[in-house]
Amino acid sequence: MDNFWDGFLLPAGIIVAQILLIVVPLLVAVAYLTYAERKVIAAMQMRLGPNVVGPFGLLQPIADGLKLLMKETIIPSGANRIVFLAAPMLTFILSLVAWAVIPFDYGMVLADINVGILYLFAISSLGVYGVVMAGWASNSKYPFLGALRSAAQMVSYEVSIGFVMITVLLLVGSLNLSDIVLAQQGGFWQWHWLPLLPMFVIFFISALAETNRAPFDLPEAEAELVAGYFSEYSSMSFGLFFLGEYANMILMSASTVILFLGGWLPPVDIAPFTWIPGPIWFCLKIALVLFGFLWVRATFPRYRYDQLMRLGWKVFLPFSLFWVVLTAGVLLAFDLVP
Repeated sequence: MDNFWDGFLLPAGIIVAQILLIVVPLLVAVAYLTYAERKVIAAMQMRLGPNVVGPFGLLQPIADGLKLLMKETIIPSGANRIVFLAAPMLTFILSLVAWAVIPFDYGMVLADINVGILYLFAISSLGVYGVVMAGWASNSKYPFLGALRSAAQMVSYEVSIGFVMITVLLLVGSLNLSDIVLAQQGGFWQWHWLPLLPMFVIFFISALAETNRAPFDLPEAEAELVAGYFSEYSSMSFGLFFLGEYANMILMSASTVILFLGGWLPPVDIAPFTWIPGPIWFCLKIALVLFGFLWVRATFPRYRYDQLMRLGWKVFLPFSLFWVVLTAGVLLAFDLVP
């Protein structure tokens, strides 16, 4: 595969430039996702949302970031200082390194490895460590309970996400994320959301649980756990958890787009749709999935914890396993194995 970056930069600066071109827009997107969330939910609840800091409130994320930066970092006297400070850093770093294998266009990817989907799955699975470390190191019962909830919740829904990924791999026959996108060429009716519609729904709901988003935000339930695993955090250490959560939302939306919505491909292979560059289509689709995240938060009440576990283990797990077997059987029966 040709490298998009060849001929633009000297070899020594290519990796640094690529990383910056991914990380800087991602951090800006995370900041303005918080603004978009507040605006969207306010509109759905007939409120105004942020409208004071800057025109239309557009400077609100910058004001929030400066406020967090200028506050004092308070570490509880009974906390394990090293683990306490390492937990938010780990959460934030893991939310960034996963983007190494995300293809924004044909050849426009930092690391086009053949096992990209396994790398993505492994990094997303490691996210639970930051939460568990934060809950344990805080030496407080509410963060610890939030960490235990998060560990159980993320493990439960990781299994379903794994089976969903397997069904996509059965259709494509490759672990490479670019190959998965290229296998969906030909228009939106060729995208995987149509033949794998139940798995698409399961993946979206599991992504909500994986990122601790409403209605599955039990690890940070303010009603009974104050704020869950980051109750004892303040200033920029809290800010890193905040950035990590929203970066993970964007990452799971990108994964959904790659697996089910054709990645950078236009919905129809005719002009003027083909005139729009691939990265623009990719970002528009991510924005659409993120709008779904925000819509769900504004619409549904929070689950009880037993309902959360029952949905994961008694509904999603057996159904996704059944769909894997069904997909494999259909591919073999009709000799459609790629």
